[in-house]
Amino acid sequence: MDFKKKKILITAGPTWVPIDEVRVISNIASGKTGLLLARQAKKLGADVTLLMGPTENTIINNCIKVKPFKYFDDFKETFTREINKNYSVLIHSAAVSDYQPKKSSSGKIKSDFKRLSLDLILTPKLADRVKKINSKIFLVLFKLELNVPKAALIARAFKLLKATEADLVVANTFKGNNYNAYIVDRDKKIIGQAKNKNQLTKLLLKRIDERL
Repeated sequence: MDFKKKKILITAGPTWVPIDEVRVISNIASGKTGLLLARQAKKLGADVTLLMGPTENTIINNCIKVKPFKYFDDFKETFTREINKNYSVLIHSAAVSDYQPKKSSSGKIKSDFKRLSLDLILTPKLADRVKKINSKIFLVLFKLELNVPKAALIARAFKLLKATEADLVVANTFKGNNYNAYIVDRDKKIIGQAKNKNQLTKLLLKRIDERL
């Protein structure tokens, strides 16, 4: 594999949405997959930019350009700006917030309420915008599902692929320490399977290289 002169944009980690000025809604994404992909792509000669959400994982390669973000709105702005640039590949592995409070509170909500309800609305689906903004970029998306049969997992991944015009989708799931990932292409074929994230990283980059 040789990614020399290839510009690759990778997203990783969770995004926050604010409840008030000190509280957020987030998820348990570690950003590990995106970080492993960034490191491996750099080893293969790629010019890598990593959009990294708030995690404990850190970068050890100073040659990787890291653009940190915390909140969904920050990510949306940076993501939209970056995909307008001349990247060859976008690997969108960040766990982007699906919902956000309809209105976040100023200051801090008092902690003595016996009951507190949040009115949540959908966040914009940023993956839907990628090919509309940059039709030439090779787009890889991730679809995480839990407690679904393999056939349903693949079907949902393919539905995402068609809706976004992506080139590949990684359909992944886990239960405890058991991880499974399947790489799905535009023919709904499984072109790779991995049992851990290190294995997935190398296999996914190999499949991307074969198609560039």
